[in-house]
Amino acid sequence: MASWCVRAVRQSYSLVASPVLIRAPPRLLCTATQQKNGHGSEEEAEKPEQSAADTLMKEKSQLEEQLKDMTEKYKRALADTENLRTRSQKMIEDAKLYGIQGFCKDLLEVADILEKATESVPKEEVTSQNPHLKNLFDGLVMTKLQTQKVFTKHGLVKLNPDGQKFDPYEHEALFHAPVEGKEPGTVAVVTKVGYKLHGRTLRPALVGVAKAP
Repeated sequence: MASWCVRAVRQSYSLVASPVLIRAPPRLLCTATQQKNGHGSEEEAEKPEQSAADTLMKEKSQLEEQLKDMTEKYKRALADTENLRTRSQKMIEDAKLYGIQGFCKDLLEVADILEKATESVPKEEVTSQNPHLKNLFDGLVMTKLQTQKVFTKHGLVKLNPDGQKFDPYEHEALFHAPVEGKEPGTVAVVTKVGYKLHGRTLRPALVGVAKAP
């Protein structure tokens, strides 16, 4: 009886201490390992995708900046080209209008001489009793009138500012003096008439300006 009890205790101990009972089922271990490895693989797969997305975003930002910069440069180039075209067109138009101003200045001296010649002839002497003088005077007057017509045709206009308000852009003051019957600041005497070419003063009129007594 005693030996039988000893054998029963030994068998119970061997069953409790058996590695088969202590060891976890292989299927459970494999499942846990797969879950662990699978979770790691997903994280490792997400990292390259996130890195590629960041790289694409950086490249997109760089391309957008380059496009913006090129657009600004293109707009500036267009504006500069348009300004250059406008200035060139203005220069061409000014050359057409004012290219003859040197020639006109020389002709103004001829007009001044004709003006002086007609003014120097006494009007009472210009009669039929002096036919030679009358014919010469009439010829000078006709020449003067024709000269002024040619001047007007080419945009050259006479300035005779007698009695007008003094304008420093069109008149050159030779003196200031009190003049009876003239308002201060107005032109009292015109020594030499002026001329404008297409609205631009070619020669200012030489004048005397009235001032307050």
